[in-house]
Amino acid sequence: MSSDERPYVHSEDGGPDPETFCGHGRGGMGEEVKRKEDQRFITGRGNYVDDIKKPGMLHCEIVRSPHAHARIENIDKSRALDVDGVVAVLTADDLLEHGLATMPTLMSDTQDVLVNDKVKFQSQEVAAVIATDRYTAKDGAQKVVVDYDVLDPVVDPKKALEDDAPLIRDDIEGKEDNHCLDWETGDEEATAKVFDEADVTVKEQMLYQRLHPAPIETCGAVGDYDPGKDKLTVHMTSQAPHIHRTLFSMVAGIPEHKIRIISPDVGGGFGNKVPIYPGYVVAAAASVVLEKPVKWVEERSENIQTTGFARDYDMTGEIAATEDGEILAVRTDVLANHGAYNAVAQPSNFPAGFFNIFTGSYDIETAYGSLTAAYTNTAPGGVAYRCSFRVTEAVYLIERMVKVLADELGMDPAEIRRKNFIPAEKFPYESPTGWNYDSGDYEKALDLALEMADYDAYREEQQRRIDEDADKLLGIGISSFTEIVGAGPGKTCDIAGVEMFDSAEIRVNPTGSAVVRVGVQTQGQGHETTFAQIVAEELGMDVEDITVEHGDTDNDPYGLGTYGSRSTPVAGAAAAVAARKVREKAKTIAANELEASEDDVTWDRQSGEFHVVGAPERSVTITEIAAGAYMNHPAGEEPGLEAVDYYDPPEMTYPFGSYIVIVEVDRETGEVEFEKFVAVDDCGNRINPMIIEGQIHGGLAQGIGTAMMEHVTYDDNGNVTGGDFMNYLLPTSMEIPEFETGYTVTPSPHHPIGAKGVGESPTVGSPPAIVNAVVDAMSHAGISHIEMPMTPDRVWEKLDEAGLAIDPADHLDFEFEAAGSGETADD
Repeated sequence: MSSDERPYVHSEDGGPDPETFCGHGRGGMGEEVKRKEDQRFITGRGNYVDDIKKPGMLHCEIVRSPHAHARIENIDKSRALDVDGVVAVLTADDLLEHGLATMPTLMSDTQDVLVNDKVKFQSQEVAAVIATDRYTAKDGAQKVVVDYDVLDPVVDPKKALEDDAPLIRDDIEGKEDNHCLDWETGDEEATAKVFDEADVTVKEQMLYQRLHPAPIETCGAVGDYDPGKDKLTVHMTSQAPHIHRTLFSMVAGIPEHKIRIISPDVGGGFGNKVPIYPGYVVAAAASVVLEKPVKWVEERSENIQTTGFARDYDMTGEIAATEDGEILAVRTDVLANHGAYNAVAQPSNFPAGFFNIFTGSYDIETAYGSLTAAYTNTAPGGVAYRCSFRVTEAVYLIERMVKVLADELGMDPAEIRRKNFIPAEKFPYESPTGWNYDSGDYEKALDLALEMADYDAYREEQQRRIDEDADKLLGIGISSFTEIVGAGPGKTCDIAGVEMFDSAEIRVNPTGSAVVRVGVQTQGQGHETTFAQIVAEELGMDVEDITVEHGDTDNDPYGLGTYGSRSTPVAGAAAAVAARKVREKAKTIAANELEASEDDVTWDRQSGEFHVVGAPERSVTITEIAAGAYMNHPAGEEPGLEAVDYYDPPEMTYPFGSYIVIVEVDRETGEVEFEKFVAVDDCGNRINPMIIEGQIHGGLAQGIGTAMMEHVTYDDNGNVTGGDFMNYLLPTSMEIPEFETGYTVTPSPHHPIGAKGVGESPTVGSPPAIVNAVVDAMSHAGISHIEMPMTPDRVWEKLDEAGLAIDPADHLDFEFEAAGSGETADD
């Protein structure tokens, strides 16, 4: 088999086989290439939406409701319009004239852009003030007088489904309750039968609390309508510029070729910048109406209180098993809080996202899951916060339940996992809920993690502390997770009807450099480096000679954007396939340059050269023959050296890993300290190990925030009590331990470069490992669960419940004499 036909294979140690890629010295796949984009970022030369300045640009400030549920009786603009510098005050009535009063969500609901009848959550958009500068716009917004008839709100989804609950969506014809949707998967009857006959069943209720992705850059847009060209350009914080252009066209009725979306540098997204927000629409609409550029950039509190949240799943999990720990069936029931609108950001055909991967890494006979979603007077959302569409909730459920089962049976949590893993030889594997896992070797990843964690020694230390009644307990938590990423195929996955393919276009210039344009949008993942490495690998070019461009719908091929770890599994595949198309044409040009038959010319990946079979000294690189594509192209061939590929994945990819967390739990204060944190990931073939490492570190930090600190909370009046960084706590370097990372390599058999995606795995896998560790410190005393975030007070309450807490007064055993009294502390 020639080297250009050889599939990707791997050496026995799990690393990339040097005969296929890695180590060429050109910056191809497997090499630790420094990120190209970091030069501008670390020198302050990034270009973000708030950096966009246009001549005559106006500024937009949104007037927001202080109430979670209230009817609007009147909106008085007059005082705001009297403010010097205020150009316009827009309400829903103004937008209605242009057909822009409402907008579709990603799940076929309709959301108000500005409200003129009833607000449904605190800080919902009511009016927009347009002024000559941002401070004047704020002054004007404070002058808008809105008369409200305040209604009773409901923020708890359980209470929202009660018969006497206030009706939230009376804008939906015939709606008489707050029920949003139902969903189910698996075989209910078969699962119930297994549970009825099982030796052992366990059950646990757990809340995956409402979180906010909290990117460092908030959302914003600059609408810029050019009446001369009759074209609207919108610079916006978008993870999916092309689908946003399509949605803008659907909302405004403007043909897509008259709309240009530019997504410049994006300061983090994590799913928060996938939906369309009213501020985007208002900035664009105001620019069209006023024929001037209009900028809208939200403040931090607005970002947390009103943009897409994540999680908020109240889950009940059950496992049926044999006495020796074989898992027979899993059952789950979920109550989902969808907020005031059904605006979850996920493929149209999956109202519960990919939650039906809740059987995890285990070979299980049957399973059944059901979900009910409710409307509440809270911000809408349900974004895929650094996860692939509810996979995080599913992984949390199954990994917590396996720990519950292990404790019930008195089995080691590592051994019960090993006993139930899907065997490596059973891949590809169809789960009982219908997912087709591509490849995996779960036991290998767990074994490596156990070795790195020195697991047996810590188990001994844990028992010693229990025996000696130590002040600090030791807990060991494991999570062996499987994720599902790379959303497609298009026939089953779409957003607003657009199939979830992605794209890449490659053009090799006459001088031998190349431009790669992709349909996905980076928010810190390193696309400008990793996509260049993929193309460098496939074309034998130096990575420094390749430029990657993205984020401009006028110049880049149509794609569905970056979220759910789609970049490498879908757009990375498109880049590889497009590069192979370029290479195929280059082979024809090489034959012409080498004056040989095309059948006698072969491509050598290791050297990055075309050479004549039997005469390796007669060779050329793509860089060397690029000019020939434009100046000396073979007869019958078109000039140029370029290709485009729209890649619709045949299946999704399934990265996996095993994480082990070891914690100390202080019995006196409830504080949790990380003793050791081991993360072993398998993302298939690795493009840039250094970037992978950075992605894992960032995801683990977010997982720690989820488990220990973060929660968007509401009071009974619907006020957001965790709506800013004073009350919504994020982890800093002070809370983050040293991470010990490892990896195995199990390529995806259907992916062009065998890659699976990794950016979200650490956020998915770490919370259950952390919770399992803290629970494990107390499980010998009968504790089976602690809700996230595991703040010291919550942990101490569980310690006290189990009789493990130490009263601080017990340490005041010293004596002192009060002056002149002779009394002791005991007195």
